[in-house]
Amino acid sequence: MIERRGDGGELAELRERSFAIAYRMTGSVGDAEEIAQEALVRLEQARRSGERIESPPAWLATVTTRLAIDQLRSARARRESYVGPWLPEPLLTDTAPGPAEHAEVADTLSQAFLVLLETLSPVERAVFLLREVFGYEYAAIAETVGRREDNCRQLAARARRHVEEGRARFEADERRGEELLDEFLAAAESGDVDGLKRLLAADAVVHSDGGGRVAAARRPFFGRDRIARFMVRIAALRRRREVAERRARVNGRPGLLLSAPDGTVTDVLALDVADGQVQAIWIVRNPDKLAHLREQTG
Repeated sequence: MIERRGDGGELAELRERSFAIAYRMTGSVGDAEEIAQEALVRLEQARRSGERIESPPAWLATVTTRLAIDQLRSARARRESYVGPWLPEPLLTDTAPGPAEHAEVADTLSQAFLVLLETLSPVERAVFLLREVFGYEYAAIAETVGRREDNCRQLAARARRHVEEGRARFEADERRGEELLDEFLAAAESGDVDGLKRLLAADAVVHSDGGGRVAAARRPFFGRDRIARFMVRIAALRRRREVAERRARVNGRPGLLLSAPDGTVTDVLALDVADGQVQAIWIVRNPDKLAHLREQTG
């Protein structure tokens, strides 16, 4: 059990900070929770041993990052043999407080952004996130990852170029994104293929992750007509399955959760929206990646 200190808020703030780093590093809610818990345990052990810790957040960020790097390295082989596209575990972000937090969520928690980070090495990913997302100085980053400061600058610059080249644009108007989700789902429900095609960008894409556990496309697919007809078929299947629906912010994007009668979340969908059209559809169906959502939505 981790001892609470001060006014009781410190632990929650430290846990949130640790989770934020670990989730962006690993793309896994379960791994991020375990890493955050382990980092907090180590912090408490260090305090009890008399170690002088001038900045608990900085100390915890270092430990969290190192644990996440180790986790990523051990997960590489599993991800390389993963059946179909590997997508991050969906994270519900409905409760993000305030416009600044929403902006951060939109920029650094999207499925598209996290998938792009998968192309970086674990150390590159750590350096990039610590610098570009969490604003750490290079000296602190170098100590965290065990590299020279000039090497960290090079890694950050290379990662930044790579990310910017592949980074997608998103709708800044959150309300418009939600409205577009409503229109998109209504058109699918009514079988309006032409209506769906009007809502889709010319280069729209569907990514789906079943992990070999349930039915899902083994590779991304493109095309307005194909995607529109696919969504109409999915809506028809949804009606026959009598599933429960819940709108949610999924990784900072307008999304939908589908649940079986027993409360098990079976599908999570999120839309990337820009210029008033759907740019990408992300569907996570792998049960292993949805188990954590039952507690949040039950």
